[in-house]
Amino acid sequence: MFKKFIVGKDYQDTRFDKWFKQNVLNLPQSLIEKLIRKNKIKINNKRIKTSYRVKINDVVKLYGIESLKSQTKSTKDKYKPSKKEAAIYSDFVLEDNDNFIVINKPRGIPVQSGTKSFKNIIDILKNTKHFENSKPFIVHRLDKETSGVMIVAKNREYAQLLTSLFRLRKVHKTYIAISYGSVSKKINILKDNLVTYENNKKLVQKAISYLKILKTNNNFSFLELKPITGRKHQLRKQLYNIGNPILGDDKYANKELNKNIKIKGLMLHAYKIKFMINSVKYNYEAKFNDDFSKFVKYNF
Repeated sequence: MFKKFIVGKDYQDTRFDKWFKQNVLNLPQSLIEKLIRKNKIKINNKRIKTSYRVKINDVVKLYGIESLKSQTKSTKDKYKPSKKEAAIYSDFVLEDNDNFIVINKPRGIPVQSGTKSFKNIIDILKNTKHFENSKPFIVHRLDKETSGVMIVAKNREYAQLLTSLFRLRKVHKTYIAISYGSVSKKINILKDNLVTYENNKKLVQKAISYLKILKTNNNFSFLELKPITGRKHQLRKQLYNIGNPILGDDKYANKELNKNIKIKGLMLHAYKIKFMINSVKYNYEAKFNDDFSKFVKYNF
C-alpha cells in the first residue's frame, strides 16, 4: 500500500525535502534521504533526489512509512493568540485580497518569533479570518520597535513575486522619523557603508536613503526618509552616523536622552508603500500612532 499526494501550486519549484517536511512528516534530512534510497518515496513513479524541485500536479507516492507518524511533532512551538487578540489584530488590516494583505504593524511586536521573542505578527495572523484558507508568507520585515505599513503574502506565487519586487527595488517605501538635534539642511541623501556581522563574518553593505526635513528646531527634527537599499537597521544607523539618532532608539542612541524625555518607543514609522503588479498601481498609507502625533504637535 502507498499514500499519494498531489503537489499544489503554492509549492511550484520548491525543493522536495522542504515540501515533504511541510506536507507529510517533519523528519530529519538523513532519514528522508534514506527513504528515497530504499525506493519508499517516488515522484511520478520515478526515483528522485532531495534537491529535486517539485512541479504543480507532481504525484508523490510514499510506501510503508506509517510507522514514522510518531516523528511528526514539530520541534518549534508556535505562538497561539486568544480569539480576542486575533480579532484586535484584524483592526490593523489596511487591505485584504486573494493574494496578500497589508497591515499597519503596531510598535513593540516582531514579525516572527526569535530567541528573545515568542509573540509575533505571523503566528497571530495565521489565526485570523484573513488566513482561513491560506497561510502567511513573509516578503519583507520591519524591526520589532518600528510601526507601520507591511505586506504579507497569502500564497507562494505572490510571495515570490513580491520578494522579487523588493529585491529589484520596485517597491517604494516612505518612512517618517523624529531624531535628536537639528539635521543639517544641506543633507538630502544619506550614503553609507554599513557594517554587519553574520556568523562572526564581517559584511560591509552600501546603503542609500533620501532624506527630507519636514520640521526642525534646536532639539528635534521631524523627517521623511525613503530608503533605496534595504539593509538591517538602515535608517537607524544612518541617522546615528550623522549625529541625529532616532528618539527612543536604545541601540543607536544615548539611553539617558530617551529617559529624560520619557519616550515610550522608537519614533520610526513606515508611513507609505507603493508598487505595481501587471500594470496595476498599489498605494497604501498607514496612520502613525497617537504618541507620534502628540510629540509632533507639542514639540514643533
